[in-house]
Amino acid sequence: MLIKNALYSHTSIPATDKSLDAQTLRGRAIAANLANIATPGYERIEVAFEEALKKALNPDSMAPSSSKSHGETHMPVKPDLEHVVPIAFRPVDLTQPSGVNNVDVDMEMSKLAEMQLAYQLGLRFIQDRKGALESSIKGYPS
Repeated sequence: MLIKNALYSHTSIPATDKSLDAQTLRGRAIAANLANIATPGYERIEVAFEEALKKALNPDSMAPSSSKSHGETHMPVKPDLEHVVPIAFRPVDLTQPSGVNNVDVDMEMSKLAEMQLAYQLGLRFIQDRKGALESSIKGYPS
């Protein structure tokens, strides 16, 4: 088990796992928004995640190396995904498309479909990566 965890942590699986967490939170936010479509004064909830993930995975994140013979030589820093978490927030939005609050049922349904596709894609990606790693460990061609 320890070897599998060590192998998985050096792949794209942790980033995809974080993405699945974000999609789950996004689904809960959409559900809350739709449940409160007729609640006067309700403010919709959104989830921020992708920008924080992009920042953590940015290949331009470079750190100076200790090599003095190459002058400005740099080496990539391993992304720190531990602190990348999805954040639910209430955006400042004064429009009231429903006439009661700022929840637009068509927009929420569109976001729900997008969230479902992203979740399914992430899940499939993790399954494929896990299968490829297990095949490599066992010596089977993938």
